[in-house]
Amino acid sequence: MTWLIWRQHRTEVCVLGLLVGIFGITLLALGTQAHDLFPGGPARCAGEAGAGEACAASFRQLDEQYGYVENLLAVFYLVPVVIGAFLGAPLLARELEDGTWQLAWTQAVPRMRWLAAKLTALAGVTVALTGVFTAVLTWFRQPFDAWEGRFSDAFDLEGLVPVAYALFAFGVATAAGALLRRSLPAFGVAFGAFLAARLPVALLARPAYATPLTTMEPVPVGGSTGQAGHPSVPTSADWMIERGYADTTGRRLSWTEYYELEEAANRAGTNLNQFLHGRGIQQFGVYHPADRFWTFQLIEAALFITVAAVLIGVVVWRVRRRMI
Repeated sequence: MTWLIWRQHRTEVCVLGLLVGIFGITLLALGTQAHDLFPGGPARCAGEAGAGEACAASFRQLDEQYGYVENLLAVFYLVPVVIGAFLGAPLLARELEDGTWQLAWTQAVPRMRWLAAKLTALAGVTVALTGVFTAVLTWFRQPFDAWEGRFSDAFDLEGLVPVAYALFAFGVATAAGALLRRSLPAFGVAFGAFLAARLPVALLARPAYATPLTTMEPVPVGGSTGQAGHPSVPTSADWMIERGYADTTGRRLSWTEYYELEEAANRAGTNLNQFLHGRGIQQFGVYHPADRFWTFQLIEAALFITVAAVLIGVVVWRVRRRMI
């Protein structure tokens, strides 16, 4: 079985392995140079320590020299999906397209054992390739994570969720291949299903994994005459959900109301902070603290893996009923 699975899927495995290898080598080369900007290591500049002069200089160099690379990494969250869909789509669809199911299912190996071997092998390759890719990407992003934290830009690229995304795409592609009996449409369905699921999860479900914290503090007196500052409690490593201003009763002001106050301060020729402070205006921030990163990772990974398991269950049910 192992030899047969390799013969059937070696093209996909080799192509994906080559792409992951190219990405990995490129990131290792660029990452080594980016890490060299931090003599004591990026972790030394994480949190409040990053405000020091040496760390601030390193962060400026990082942004100037490698900021463009971080922007390109935004599309890399699709790589696990490509890996999972590319391996899952032909798992059954190719057998059905080529008619080889008639031979494969009449040999000495029972069809359920045949299916279990293929699912285990290709899911294992999916996890291995995605894990390697995620590990290299996480190492590359260490300087950026020390600067920005891992919650906002890195959540979809690091930790457990990339592997969960890959397994989700693998499950969708395998199930779609069993139903559509074509590899390319199955790949497209997996890709579309991930995008359709990921956006609501990221925008609606993820912020609700736990109750966000709220900080409230008066607008400080003094400062520039421009827009007032923001609450100081959430740090760059925290995930800011919402921020703004509230009146003395705690009622949150709309931005229209805030700009009206700003115009009134300008007309009065008064420092904006002093103007807001004198009227009891407060700053609020709604956020998830950075230490919830792994909790949120576990929740989201469990969500996508559960859906993948259900889809694989559908595949097993279809094959058990012979599908033909």
